[in-house]
Amino acid sequence: MNLYWSGVISHFADYLPVTPKTPELTLQEGNTPLIQSQHIINHLKLKSLFFKFEGMNPTGSFKDRGMVLAVAKAVEDGKKVIMCASTGNTSASAAAYARRAGIECIVLIPQGKIALGKLSQALMHGARVIAIQGNFDDALAIVRSITSHYPVALVNSINPYRIEGQKTAAFEIVDWMKCVPDYLALPVGNAGNITAYWKGFKELFGRKETNVLPKMIGFQAQGACPLVTGIPVEKPHTVATAIRIGNPASWKGAINARDESGGSIEAVTDEEILTAQRMLAEEEGLFVEPASAASLAGVLKKNKQGFFQGKESVVCILTGHGLKDPDIAIEQCRDRIESLEPSEEIIVERLGLSGAKHD
Repeated sequence: MNLYWSGVISHFADYLPVTPKTPELTLQEGNTPLIQSQHIINHLKLKSLFFKFEGMNPTGSFKDRGMVLAVAKAVEDGKKVIMCASTGNTSASAAAYARRAGIECIVLIPQGKIALGKLSQALMHGARVIAIQGNFDDALAIVRSITSHYPVALVNSINPYRIEGQKTAAFEIVDWMKCVPDYLALPVGNAGNITAYWKGFKELFGRKETNVLPKMIGFQAQGACPLVTGIPVEKPHTVATAIRIGNPASWKGAINARDESGGSIEAVTDEEILTAQRMLAEEEGLFVEPASAASLAGVLKKNKQGFFQGKESVVCILTGHGLKDPDIAIEQCRDRIESLEPSEEIIVERLGLSGAKHD
């Protein structure tokens, strides 16, 4: 890890569309850890398994990488207001960077379909939050229309600066590994991230004149998998709220990443996602939100199908921290909470420590 980290804009300026007038906005985003698996790898037929933990970004998700650049360019362009549609993480990131830049933020969310951990961030950062009686795709359509007619900057991932900022995670993976993985596994919702990683790998290795690139394997929730079926999902549903999107804005970019890399985009069930979320927490000490676990869920599924041969290296992208959606975690583990009387004797007995007391 770089102890003198200066943020995405400053550190990767040579790879980003910045000018002398672009403000060096930062909350010290990026430089997130690439953590090698010590336990889950034992369940898989792989040479190596790493987790890129993007939940360690300032607002707890990968969105900060692209948002910092999108907001900085909005400020450079003279905008005083930014706007986004969001299932949660985008709103938190947009609100934080808008506040840091001294401008206003407006967020449209699908009513009742956003994790409270994420909504609380947007509200605390002072964003104006409007809940609509519709889904994310409805919200994005409204945002697109408003920002095309009024002096408000759109900061969803259809903003090209978002993709530019997010591609920097690919640079970090190569810097940490000193090579590229055979496969990069990602959750796929609005599809900006898979688009951005592929762009980053292509740009980086184009400069180094090598054609060694990872295969991109993306995973959508079964109830929200338009890129798998090939048609938009009118009413997407999944416990993984961050990827509960029926018509991805970066559809074309995701398909290009899949096809150009020789990878795939597949579906995983909510049960598989939650199983992977628990495995990450219980076996690796990594607490991620449900959507983040879709990457590992997909790798586990492909492993069961005999896809891997035991010589592949895989990096799973963990997009957001588990504290983003604590309610789902608590629902899964509520039966682990034991209620006892306030008695040391009773607690010692329940813990099985009787007879083990030191003299």
